[in-house]
Amino acid sequence: MLDLPAFFIILSAFVVSFLSMPLVIKIAYKIGAIDQPDHRKVHQHTMPRLGGMAIYLSFLICMLFYIDVNGPFMGLIIGASIVFTVGMLDDIYQLSPWVKLLGQCAAAAAAIYFGVVVEFLTNPFDGLLNLGYFSIPLTFIWIVGVSNAINLIDGLDGLAGGVSAIAAITMGIVALFQGQVPVAVAAFILAAGTAGFLPYNFYPAKTFMGDGGSNFLGFVLACIAILGTAKSAALISLFIPIVILGIPIFDTFFAILRRIHKQAPIFKPDKDHLHHRLMALGMSHRRSVFTIYLISAFFSTVAITLTFITDPKAMLALGLLLLAIVLGADKVGLLTGEREEMEAAVLGKGKPRKVEL
Repeated sequence: MLDLPAFFIILSAFVVSFLSMPLVIKIAYKIGAIDQPDHRKVHQHTMPRLGGMAIYLSFLICMLFYIDVNGPFMGLIIGASIVFTVGMLDDIYQLSPWVKLLGQCAAAAAAIYFGVVVEFLTNPFDGLLNLGYFSIPLTFIWIVGVSNAINLIDGLDGLAGGVSAIAAITMGIVALFQGQVPVAVAAFILAAGTAGFLPYNFYPAKTFMGDGGSNFLGFVLACIAILGTAKSAALISLFIPIVILGIPIFDTFFAILRRIHKQAPIFKPDKDHLHHRLMALGMSHRRSVFTIYLISAFFSTVAITLTFITDPKAMLALGLLLLAIVLGADKVGLLTGEREEMEAAVLGKGKPRKVEL
């Protein structure tokens, strides 16, 4: 369980993030970290987009004060600093996608170098399966993939921050159940720092977290998932991080399938992500965000429940969950998308369909 100093440091993360936000907003305007509205974005006004700095600073300061930063935690801190810095520069100077990808790769490499690695998979028929040479590329893909997934869902006020906070709290709870207190504290520090940012980011937002913030959150969540939830020898432990991060992971996966179906470039942005689709179905900005919060909380509840049941039952539950996800995605149009209708609804140029929830 957590001791009193741990509770204090987690609370401090919230305080540091919340109190630093006004200064961060001023800095964003001064250095030109400003988001301009365009045809793909929901907001209609210029917006400072350096809010992730408050989350990053609160996480960094509290980690250095509480946790013995060496080994994997050193890799976590160094990698997080790299990915945040590159993202912040993109918020200011609009870097090339390849430069941003290079920064993510460098951050992942730093984490892997210091021991943030998926070392084995569980063979349900014959114990553990050592990944050997495949451990590094698998870890690399996971970290870079989750970093980008969080970035992709950062499309509505409060969305990426809230989903990330829910995921971090869930990872902390699972880590506690597995007796990994330092990992749990790191997860709760991240959640508290993100919570300090959210009052400034709820609709109508005063600031955005920017690419620096979203990539930082994705990177740290990916690393914590490896350190805290993917180290168990239980078969189901391999799927728990995927369930916890179900919203960003499946939204990204369906986006890839959708673009392949439309014969569009995989990396070409569109407006058919889950939050866009919910708004196209007639939901307001706030209602769309809170609906996704509820779905994310449901995934988190499932993930925690999976830690208490046997592998055969857990695998059955996962199968049913996957079926529900596919059916739900098809229902709201995530698999094929309905761009014309959706654009009209989001831009206020058409009458969206209504959906009862």
